[in-house]
Order: sequence, then structure tokens, then C-alpha cells
Amino acid sequence: MIPAQSPARTYGGWRRSRSIGLLGLGPAATFTMLGCLVVVLVVAAVSFRALLYVAPPMVLAGAAGLIRTGGVPLAQVAVQRLRWWRGTRAGHTGYRAEVVLCHAGELQLPGTLAATQLLSAEDGRGGRYGLVRDRHTGFLTATLRVVPTSTWLAEPADADQWVANWAAWLASLGYIPSLRWVTVTVDTAPDPGLTLTSQIAGAIDTAAPRGALEIIDQVVAAAPAAAADVNTWVSITFNPAASAIQPRNIADAVTETGQSLSGLESALAACGVTVLGRARASDIAGMVRTAFDPAARGEVNRLRAAGLSAALEDQLNCSSAGPAGAEERWDCYRHDSGTSVTWAWREAPRQNVTSDVLARLLAPGGWPKRVSLQYRPVPAQAAAAILDSEVRAAAFRHEYSRRTRRDVTARDVHDHARARQAADEEATGAGVSILGLYVTVTVTDPAQLARAAADTEAAAEYSRIRPQRLYRSQAAGFTATLPCGICLPELARRFRR
Repeated sequence: MIPAQSPARTYGGWRRSRSIGLLGLGPAATFTMLGCLVVVLVVAAVSFRALLYVAPPMVLAGAAGLIRTGGVPLAQVAVQRLRWWRGTRAGHTGYRAEVVLCHAGELQLPGTLAATQLLSAEDGRGGRYGLVRDRHTGFLTATLRVVPTSTWLAEPADADQWVANWAAWLASLGYIPSLRWVTVTVDTAPDPGLTLTSQIAGAIDTAAPRGALEIIDQVVAAAPAAAADVNTWVSITFNPAASAIQPRNIADAVTETGQSLSGLESALAACGVTVLGRARASDIAGMVRTAFDPAARGEVNRLRAAGLSAALEDQLNCSSAGPAGAEERWDCYRHDSGTSVTWAWREAPRQNVTSDVLARLLAPGGWPKRVSLQYRPVPAQAAAAILDSEVRAAAFRHEYSRRTRRDVTARDVHDHARARQAADEEATGAGVSILGLYVTVTVTDPAQLARAAADTEAAAEYSRIRPQRLYRSQAAGFTATLPCGICLPELARRFRR
């Protein structure tokens, strides 16, 4: 008899955060709408003539808040387009690098990366690693270079254990007060050929038979058409000011960050990845340089493969990382030798999925691509209160539909069940994280942009993800997929202050 195969393990539980509100509005918008309604009723009771002047603006304001286009309120779309128009008129969508003036230690980058500073610190083991510092907030971002193990070549039990260890690792982040977010980035691109050529040239034996040498030459010549350059980074962003030991200067902040990073680095090895080490400052500069200038990928890989510290620090540094020029358009971002398009996910998979659900999206393609998953852990002491409020909000919407004799939709019922499930899992020790996903694809020939965009969107939909193109926010979205600690929700909250 042939033993029956056990069903594949599935995972799920993602849901969009929804607070108490009516008609899809948040608490503040709901109270504002109710306040406007009260004003209209009071004015109508006092003077019908005054109502003719008050009612139209109230109705227009309510329509702008309730009517949605692409899931976004019409008022928000109008504000975004107004800001884009003002920025374009003021010339804020273009960038030209200063070739004469260079500030040592500062990345000469446009947009959201303009305030970043590249530092090099000792790791306590005789080496050095790079840190990206945000001069506005003081946040420090360190990047780990890892190599994941493919689940296709592993036993299902091993893959399940890796997923369990990853969930435990994420849950532990809620107990580190100084940790703000973690970004996992998978960078893939067609291999330019120089990396493989350099490695083979350094390892070949010139005394080998001529036939063997010819076969190796033919393989090396044909390999770039099928090979891919794949890099995986785990970037961890800390807020040293929130740690138990209040650092008094940058040196103390770097020391505290390095100590916190050591424990996370060792625990990450149990999650199905091999930790190669911390990225050096030259590695980070090379990553950023490759993103802005994809034509330089082969040269950057050659320098990194050579492993010469002097050459790396001399040629891959803060002054050479940025682009010579960049221009943001409403639907794409042009920079040096590339043109990029960035998406954010609109909705996570609704159904339970297997551990390889993102395989199609992460797989190498015909164009350079970066996929970033960003986890913002909720502090452990606040997770229970947040999830309880989510459960109460779901119950409120259910009761409101019942009281108003409206049919409860299947999505509302499912959302209520998901909210209760999340609260139950948190009560048994699970962590809570706010999750975001960003995808950037880059082409060197603008004529290929439409094909690359269509291929990326198809891969995302195959992975059960609904992507949303970041119109008029392409430059900011581009930087969110770099290992520099950029968090778009944090930037939006900061600018609203």
C-alpha cells in the first residue's frame, strides 16, 4: 500500500486594522461626519434659508470623504494630487548631485534618503559593519547578509520548524523597547557575467587539459543568460533613545545597538537562513549604488568578490553611492541608467497559504527586482489592548448592522472571526506586527518598462497579493526597498505633525 501524503501546512491570519467607525471611516472621521450632520439639523431648525448655504459644502465634504477611488477616499486623492502639482511646479521632483561639494560620512542621496548618514562601527569581533543613521530621529539601521534555504529542497517538517522559529523571532521583537522595525529584502537580477567570470578565473587551473578548459569557457560564456544574482538582507532599525540605557552620544548609541543586534543575529540562524555576517559600510554603499545605477552591478559585484577592504572603502563609499541625477514622474522613477516602478500591497492573501506563497514573486526574472517585507512589531505590553479594541470594533460593526437591519456581509463575519483569532493567539504568547510589502522593478531600457511592470503584477497576483502602484510616490517607494531603514508609514506620521 502507498501511504497517504499528509496535507500541506497552511498559514494565515492577516487582516487590515479597522477601528470603530461608520461607513468605512475611522473614529475621527466618524465623529466629524456626525458633527456636521448635527450642524445641518440645527441650522435647518433655525433657518431654512441658512440651510441653503450650509448644506451644499457639507454634502460635498461628506462625499469627498465617503466616495473612494481605488480604495482611497476622494479627498485624500485630491490632496495628494495637489501636493504633487505644487512639488512639480517647485522643482522638488528632480535631483542633480553635487560633484564638487561632498560632506564626509553623508550619503549624497535624494528625497527621503537625504537625511541619512553612513557610519562604520566595530562589531566586537575584530571586524566592522555599517550603520545608516537618520539625523532627524537618531534611528540606527544595521543590515545582516543572509542566505535562505529553499523549502523546495527541505523536508516539510523542517520548513514548518523554520516558520515556527521565524514566528517566535518576530514575537521576541515586541520585548525590545528600542527596536522599531525589521525589513527583509530579496534583491534579484540577471547575473551580469562578471561575477561568475571573476570567480572561475581565480579558481581555474591553467595546467588542466585543453578540452576541459574549453568546456569551462563555454559554460561561463553561456551562464549569464540563465544565471541570476540573488541577495537577501535583513535590516533592523533601532531607536537608541528608547533603550533602558539612555545613550548620551552617537558612540554610546552605536554600542547599545551592537549589543542588541548580537542576540537577534544569533537567534535568526534558526529560521532557515545562514547568517553571513553584518553588512559593511562599503556593502551598503554598493547596494544603494546598484539600485540607482543597475548598469554598475557587474563592477560592484567584482569589487565585493575581490574582498579588498582598501579598494572597497575607496570606491564604494558614501560619496559614490548616490545617483548623478534622478527624476520622479507620476508613474515611475528615473535614475542614472535605470527606470523603476514601485508597488505596495493593497491587501494580503485572504485565504490560508503555504510557506512558498511568495516564491513566484521572489523568483529572479528578466529585470532587477527588489521585494521588501517590513515588520513593525507592536510592543508586548500594548498588543493585548490593541487587539481587544479591534475585537470591540468588529463587534460594534456587527451590532450596528443588526440594529439598522442591514445584512451582515460575509467579509464582516470573516473579519470578526479573524480579529478574535488574533486576540486568542496573542493571549497564548504570539506576537503582533504591522506588516507591509513593497516591490520595485528596474529596467535599463524604458521601452521594457511596461513588460516588466506587467510581469511583476502577474507574479504578485499569483502570490495571492493585490498590488497597488504608488502613483506620485515613486521616489519614496523606491527607497523603502533599500537597506537604509526607510519606513513610509513613519514618514507619513512625521510629516502630519
